[in-house]
Amino acid sequence: MLLKPDMRVDKITDITIEMLKSNNIKAVILDSDNTLIDLNKNPLDGIKEWINEMKKNGIKFCILSNSIKKKKVESVSKMLDIPYIFFSVKPTKYGFIKAKKILGIKENQNIAEIGDQLFTDVLGTNRMKMFSILTKPICEEKVKINNIKRKIEKKILEKVDR
Repeated sequence: MLLKPDMRVDKITDITIEMLKSNNIKAVILDSDNTLIDLNKNPLDGIKEWINEMKKNGIKFCILSNSIKKKKVESVSKMLDIPYIFFSVKPTKYGFIKAKKILGIKENQNIAEIGDQLFTDVLGTNRMKMFSILTKPICEEKVKINNIKRKIEKKILEKVDR
C-alpha cells in the first residue's frame, strides 16, 4: 500500500543507527517543516547531535522540502551541515531523484526518507521504493486545511494498523 509507512516513530531522534543498519539504510532524505523544525523555525531538540552521530556512523543526508522559501530551508541546511533541495514537489519523483544523485547511492532500497506527512513524504518515498519513516509532527498545524489533512491521515493510519 502506497500510504503505509515502513516504520513509525514519534520523532526523528527516536531512530537509532541500529534501526537504520538493520534495514540496510545508507542514506536518509529528511523533510524539513514539522520534522526537523517546528512551524516557528525552531529546531527539534537534539537534532544536531542526532545528525552528527548518524554521520559518524556513515549515514549520508539530504533535506528534501516542499517549501518554496529557499532561505528557510537553506538555514536548516547550514545549521545541520547537509545539502538541501527546496520546492521539491513531493510526492512526485522529481525531488527524490535529485536527492538520490546528491547522496550518491545507487539502490533506492538503501535510502530512507523521514517526514511527518502521509500524502507527501510516505507516498513519494513508497513510489520510489525507498524506506519510508513517518514521524509525528513536531507541533499542531496552524492552517485549517492542514488540520483537515491530518484528520484524514489519522483515519488512514488507523486502517493501516488493523
